Amino acid sequence: MRFKIGEKVTFMKESGFGVVQSFKNDHIAVILDDTGFDREFPINELVKIYGDQSDAIGDDFDAELVEENVDSNASANNVDDVRKYNDYWEIDLHIHEILESELGLSNREMLNHQVYALRRFYRKAREKHIRKIIIIHGVGQGVLKNEVRDFLAGQDGLEVYDADFREYGKGATAVDLFYK
Repeated sequence: MRFKIGEKVTFMKESGFGVVQSFKNDHIAVILDDTGFDREFPINELVKIYGDQSDAIGDDFDAELVEENVDSNASANNVDDVRKYNDYWEIDLHIHEILESELGLSNREMLNHQVYALRRFYRKAREKHIRKIIIIHGVGQGVLKNEVRDFLAGQDGLEVYDADFREYGKGATAVDLFYK
């Protein structure tokens, strides 16, 4: 399949979305991924996003987060399930917290939405130099937790550990972020 510059695509071998930026050659496309980085992908590993899914990328994460911090003892300010406290940010990746309805979505599509939300949240936390984030993924069969941990394993300048059991049970990961 031939793609055009500006088309929105998803990846066959990993979760996430992107926009075709250019072509390195007949077999490699340069994609601006959902985390804001240009990456090279084999064209045969890309899938065009059609129809209703086409708005999956265009959202500006800044517009979805409010800039005010709340007292750490107060209730969270919840916009797109990102809660900001004075000393950390928190996101709940349960699918019913991310999407208004998951009807008609396969398990893989729901997982893609969850990982997409995680990547956007992580990128925004890094941009704002947040020192700690909590990622609520639930227990379940551990698929989402594994995706969260795999994503974090590929990042530099952080320490990953289980969040406070008394507050989150076994269903959350805490991340300390370090900056140079």
